Amino acid sequence: MQRPIVALLYDFDKTLCTQDMQNYAFIPSLGMQPADFWREANTFGWQEHMDGILAYMYTMLRKSKEKGLSIRRENLVEMGRSIELFPGVREWFARINAFGESLGVEVEHYILSSGLREIIEGSGISHEFKKVYASEFYYDENGVPVWPKLDVNFTAKTQFVYRINKGVLDVSNDKDLNASMPDDSKRVPFTNMIYVGDGLSDVPCMKMMRSYGGQAIAVYQPESRSAVEELLYRGRVDFIFPADYREGTSLDTTVKNIIRKMAVTDVLAEEHARQCRQIGKGDLPYQASLFE
Repeated sequence: MQRPIVALLYDFDKTLCTQDMQNYAFIPSLGMQPADFWREANTFGWQEHMDGILAYMYTMLRKSKEKGLSIRRENLVEMGRSIELFPGVREWFARINAFGESLGVEVEHYILSSGLREIIEGSGISHEFKKVYASEFYYDENGVPVWPKLDVNFTAKTQFVYRINKGVLDVSNDKDLNASMPDDSKRVPFTNMIYVGDGLSDVPCMKMMRSYGGQAIAVYQPESRSAVEELLYRGRVDFIFPADYREGTSLDTTVKNIIRKMAVTDVLAEEHARQCRQIGKGDLPYQASLFE
């Protein structure tokens, strides 16, 4: 019998790392302050009625050209090496995987980020994820970015939750994503998902988790605590914790407790289904909601 799968889905900026990923190396390479770059990118997007993610990607290319800087894929990957991750992030994945293994559960990790895939690849943790869904450039034969390949805006993130749910991970495969699929054939039930984010940009996914039986967690730095308290008060998340991924923290303990609960629920559901099959009745109609 295949082991149950629990999926942890993460935003990246201010969730796993301390600020927007472009702030560490890319924006300083332009001789700009982060606030000035983002103000210019956002103003351009508003003026042109453009998707905000496409606006910042275009601004990256335009400002690089203005400054006479060469921007290639390998440059962006190298810039990812300067990212500052929150305490415990590097050790988090192996520890949570081992905990799931001890319960007979397979834990998978996914990124759903409006930041750049190329920079994430240079962060040193990209290998921990089964799939990284992040904004990305298309490059010509010289490695020069010429077009947006993927734009992961805040509401588009929900598409990738469905992909994980169905096991249709290839972004070019819309046919299977949109095809009807029985709930018991879906690779990762929504009830086995945990979404970890930091703010309003994650609300569509957080709301999705809470609507479909998954769990939503907001992490924060001291200066952003009031914003996530509002998310908790408004019922948009289940829990809020400091962005500290070290063993023994409240975040670590709660995620383990959630996985433990999911593992027990899966075992009970499988036993229920087994008994139904044994008496020749098949799965009872109420099985899917038995443990909600």
